[in-house]
Amino acid sequence: MDKQQLSKDILKLVGGEENIDQVTHCMTRLRFNLNDNQKADKATLKNTPGVMGVMENGGQFQVIIGNDVPIVYNALVGNMSKSPTADNASSGASTGEKKKRNPISALFDFISGMFTPILPAITGAGMIKGIVAILVAVGWLSDTSSTYIILSAIGDGAFYFLPIILAISAARKLGSNMYIAAALAAGIMHPTITALLADGHNSSFMGITVIAATYSSTVIPIVLAVWIASYVEKAVDRVIHASLKLLIVPTVTLLIMVPLTLMTVGPLGTVLGNGLSGGISWLFDNMSIFASILIGGTMSLLIITGMHYALLPIVVGSMTTLGYDFIIPLMFAANLAQGGAAFGVGLRSKNAKTKSLAYSTGLTAIMGITEPAMYGINMKFKKPFIAALSGGAIAGAFMGIFNVKSYVITGLAGLPSIAAFVSPAISTLIYALVGGLIAIVAAAIITYFLGFQEENASEPVAAPVAEPATPAATTSAPAVTEEAKAQDEQVFSPITGEVKPLSEVPDPAFSEEIMGKGFAIQPSEGRVVSPINGTVFSLSKSGHAIGLVSDTGAEMLIHIGIDTVKLKGQFFSPKVQAGAKVAVGDVLMEFDREQIEKAGYTTITPVIITNMHQYESIESAGRTTIKEKDLLFTAKA
Repeated sequence: MDKQQLSKDILKLVGGEENIDQVTHCMTRLRFNLNDNQKADKATLKNTPGVMGVMENGGQFQVIIGNDVPIVYNALVGNMSKSPTADNASSGASTGEKKKRNPISALFDFISGMFTPILPAITGAGMIKGIVAILVAVGWLSDTSSTYIILSAIGDGAFYFLPIILAISAARKLGSNMYIAAALAAGIMHPTITALLADGHNSSFMGITVIAATYSSTVIPIVLAVWIASYVEKAVDRVIHASLKLLIVPTVTLLIMVPLTLMTVGPLGTVLGNGLSGGISWLFDNMSIFASILIGGTMSLLIITGMHYALLPIVVGSMTTLGYDFIIPLMFAANLAQGGAAFGVGLRSKNAKTKSLAYSTGLTAIMGITEPAMYGINMKFKKPFIAALSGGAIAGAFMGIFNVKSYVITGLAGLPSIAAFVSPAISTLIYALVGGLIAIVAAAIITYFLGFQEENASEPVAAPVAEPATPAATTSAPAVTEEAKAQDEQVFSPITGEVKPLSEVPDPAFSEEIMGKGFAIQPSEGRVVSPINGTVFSLSKSGHAIGLVSDTGAEMLIHIGIDTVKLKGQFFSPKVQAGAKVAVGDVLMEFDREQIEKAGYTTITPVIITNMHQYESIESAGRTTIKEKDLLFTAKA
């Protein structure tokens, strides 16, 4: 790959030099602050050889390159008459960035960052509720038995105490103290307070009215409260001497925020939450078919733009206040339609590789993971994507006619989540299955008859390399030991903390495995050690990312936090330099975890293999919590 030519192509496709306000790079991507993002040719950039992906985040236009990003960056800047880097920008880059930040984008980023980490908890609890419903429906479990009561409590617990779980997640996203936020939520949910307000009569606090409201299972009241509390906490923190912070900051924050929440913020949030749930319920009660067609047909577009995160509070609110939700069935239909469209490509294509890829990604899509089919097949050929949207709309109309509801929040809206539709009326489950079948068949038939333009149909077509979630798209970086035959590589944990799937990382470059495969770790300590025996081949100037190559040729990236490049090295202390030989357990980096999170950044750390084309699969060691030097995963050759 000619990096000089690639840099020229990128410069042209982002709108030319005159459209660039600032450009810098992190470990894997070029980060542009463009004067006008609309002038960038995003579609062509995505399909440019050497570009692994394109995304917009917080007003920043990012071009994902991989390990060669420093070379491309230097070539890019060399082709410009000026050097609009963050370091050379006048009047402070951060202010410019904040000015450009789209409020809608910021809202979606906050919602996704808040809900994504808690999805495993509410999904697991929801699936237990679904299993219990199945057991009762088939007569294997009595709804008066103690076993039923205990299982129901397990399923209901995460939803009843949802405000506490959300408070922790929201505070983490806002950069405030998670435990003060949890204490705030616990305060408004205390049994004494609940009993005081449960009878529907208003109470008072120091002569001020406290409006009767119930906060268990609610979403908006605690989110508003934690958002305001983050400002209160930071304001108190600024004026209190360091020696008194531990005592004064949480005390003052709780004394202000718990009464304020009970008197104003909580009731307001309750009204808003009930209004949203009631509005959705009214829409589906009175305009069910129209709403179902609209949402079912546009759900995939919402997912692509990230706007589906705005639906999460509505889904959770409906589930906790009404006991069911109308949106998850439509997401189920949209996902299965993506799989159906991919199957249609497989049926129509005359290319052996395209057929194989279409069938495999289609199967993945109906299991609830749509990215490989959506990006790698349907959007690549364009018309199949239109067919998938049509299939989602047709299935949505069917589900609207038969009033299909979900009674459980599921992590992946695919066939494995079918228990979400189990209710005392078995017809709901049947209609959901029929609706899913309609989505698959309709999308496949429409794709087959619409057809699509397939280049070089008589020759084998390579799997798409510029789209996010196909095996061939995991990396475009040259392997350090390209000629050597890959061997199994054991990767040990570089950090002590909690092991998370990459899907929980709030950055599509990692969550969609564009950069490579592996796992993420939520650190509990601020130190990174080497996970392999090998060499440090790159170290970002900001210290947030480390590139390694093992003695057997596995290329790795350890990326500390998301968007932490913006800290410009603050709170990071590298202990090695590029070119250093390292062994498992050697200290690579120290970082101030608490200060990074206080600055508003998550410290979740992806640990990935970037040359996955040399390996067959990633095999987890099965740990949920891990210590330095414990086995994290094995890359199987």
